[in-house]
Amino acid sequence: MRALTVTPGQKDSARLEDLPEPPMAEGDILAQCLAIGICGTDHEILEGDYGWAPDGASRLILGHESLGRVEAAPPESGFLPGDLVVGIVRRPDPVPCNACAIDEWDMCRNGLYTERGIKSRNGFCSEQFRIESSFAVKVDPTLGILGVLLEPTSIVAKAWEQVMLAGARTASWAPHRVLVTGAGPVGLLAALLGVQRQLDVHVFDRTVDGPKPDIVTALGATYHSGDIAALKDLSPDIVIECTGASPVIIDVMNGIGAGGIVCLAGVSSGGRRIDIDMGALNRSLVLENEMVFGTVNANRRHYEAAAVALAAADRDWLQRLISRRVPLANWRDALVRHSDDVKVIIDFMAEEDGETDVRDGHGGH
Repeated sequence: MRALTVTPGQKDSARLEDLPEPPMAEGDILAQCLAIGICGTDHEILEGDYGWAPDGASRLILGHESLGRVEAAPPESGFLPGDLVVGIVRRPDPVPCNACAIDEWDMCRNGLYTERGIKSRNGFCSEQFRIESSFAVKVDPTLGILGVLLEPTSIVAKAWEQVMLAGARTASWAPHRVLVTGAGPVGLLAALLGVQRQLDVHVFDRTVDGPKPDIVTALGATYHSGDIAALKDLSPDIVIECTGASPVIIDVMNGIGAGGIVCLAGVSSGGRRIDIDMGALNRSLVLENEMVFGTVNANRRHYEAAAVALAAADRDWLQRLISRRVPLANWRDALVRHSDDVKVIIDFMAEEDGETDVRDGHGGH
């Protein structure tokens, strides 16, 4: 089978190679890979900045945003041939810590977890992959290839769960307005879940042109661009921050409404210093009963919540999030960022004569 692999820590080491069928040790379900989503973590691995190969191996199969079709599964697994399936990324640590011991591996406390396609476990970017039935999530068959959005949706499903738990600290909390910063796939999916909660959703992104403003508007949310400081009068009850940009983080922390909650879901690159009035920020957070917290990854219940959210979403709107579908043979094209990209996927079912721009249905090359 063909698989996209990389030597972690070595820049530009990715290559498409032939490998044996995945071993039974990787899971009792055998699936045909249909699509793999590309995200910032993949780019970090390809740059040599992140990632670990499995023990005893020098190369790692990429791909953690998966979608497959079951080819074989044990009768007791709950899966049948033909089912669409997504693999959960993280595995609990072997110790385990208190969180991993109760299957909350997304809250691992000792860092000994492993992750498919990222940390010490091969990913899903191969023509076939195996997955344990206990780490597989069934996808609504009517979603088709849109099921590849389930993993990033699980990230924001967890974020929303944590926000609602934080808000429950007071019985009087009744959120109305939400600000999502960043109109990439994670931000747009966070906005989707806000709209599904019937909240007044606003999305901020520095992009003025391209597809993002129209995608936000089509969702029924309000798009903002330019200087985020201009949104100081918005006073949202909830901010879900998906950019990881330090200036944006500071601005939303200063601009949250009284009793509001800021959820940091974007990861900063570090190395940038900015001046802030920490005293004024502290005063606001304390005197206004505000809260700031971070979140990462997802466990099974978040994947299942994501599956429900996607099943309920408008298919035409979801389709607009996938801006390019690139055949496996042309995988290099999927790793080149275009200015109007939203979500790029490697489509294992696509014709191998060029990429497809799903907005207009025409080949990209």
